[in-house]
Amino acid sequence: MALKVAKRGGVPPFIVMDVMSAAAAREEAGDDVLHLEVGQPSTAAPAGVLAAAAAALKGERLGYTVALGIPPLRRRIARHYRDAYGVEVNEAQVVVTTGSSGGFIIAFAAAFDPGDRVALASPGYPAYRNILTALGCVPVEISTGPNTRFQPTPELLDALAEPIDGLIVASPANPTGTMLTAGELAALATYCADRGIRLISDEIYHGITYGHETATAAGDAHAVTINSFSKYYSMTGWRLGWMVVPPDLVRAVECLTQNLFISAPTLSQIAGVAAFDCGDELDRNVARYAANRRVLLDGLPKLGIDRLAPADGAFYIYADISHLTDDSVGFCRRLLNETGIAATPGVDFDPQRGHRTLRFSFAGATADMEKAVARLGRWLG
Repeated sequence: MALKVAKRGGVPPFIVMDVMSAAAAREEAGDDVLHLEVGQPSTAAPAGVLAAAAAALKGERLGYTVALGIPPLRRRIARHYRDAYGVEVNEAQVVVTTGSSGGFIIAFAAAFDPGDRVALASPGYPAYRNILTALGCVPVEISTGPNTRFQPTPELLDALAEPIDGLIVASPANPTGTMLTAGELAALATYCADRGIRLISDEIYHGITYGHETATAAGDAHAVTINSFSKYYSMTGWRLGWMVVPPDLVRAVECLTQNLFISAPTLSQIAGVAAFDCGDELDRNVARYAANRRVLLDGLPKLGIDRLAPADGAFYIYADISHLTDDSVGFCRRLLNETGIAATPGVDFDPQRGHRTLRFSFAGATADMEKAVARLGRWLG
């Protein structure tokens, strides 16, 4: 008799990971790959982080920490909000997490019960809906487009057929790179507060913007703010993130963290304190991203790929390729096999319309972006 497999494991795959596997297999076979699929910096953690980690390896026991995180890191995160945004955050509301992924799991589990309806923009980060589904919640996808800059609005929320219990916003957003202004974020926060809707603000790409101011929900009395050391701080494999949670969720978050994760990685926490003092090095990474962005924004329209989402922040170009294909998965497969360019099909981010879109990541080397545009031109030519 076959044993039961729980339904929660039946969530769709994160397709970009499948693309990464195919790209790795191509490299293993000796062929080159231009990595425009993966959403992570191509640079190592900054020197100050590496030095702090090396010192900790020599002198620290590296046992468990308290569930909410080591006090020096929580204090430093709270100070970051004062320095970067002028927002006062109580360190008691700062929670260190196992990457932003751990933060999403804990936040969703603490804020929502099975059956709760949680709205999110489509296109959007697929793990939101997949984690919600695994937890028994109901993702409510809001179809967005250029007219709202791919972001939810109070008007779109009013148009939903049934009430919602939560709203997830992301600014800068993955895959579109679009951002909410301070006024737009405040309007959504007020809308949610007035209706008893829990707002979750994904801010993991803060620090990676191109002439746009970033607004945080961390000062909001009801919102959950999630951030990460993976993107701006170039620490993806260190699995370190944080949340700012409202007082009514702190104990629930603490209990869930104790049971699900015990604590975030201790070495990463110690090293993470140093990350906030590495701004010069990290901003040089952002300058490279800006150069890469310009290569793609200038080059792709010349190849006929000119329907692009505004890449205000993060390191992605989200492109409408409906004039080239209605099968983005097959298109990206052929693109990798025939040119060595790895890109992510849009179905990861928009199950309904993503077969006509794809995402390019420009987190790599500028020379790779230039090669990709040239190869793509020859391939399409």
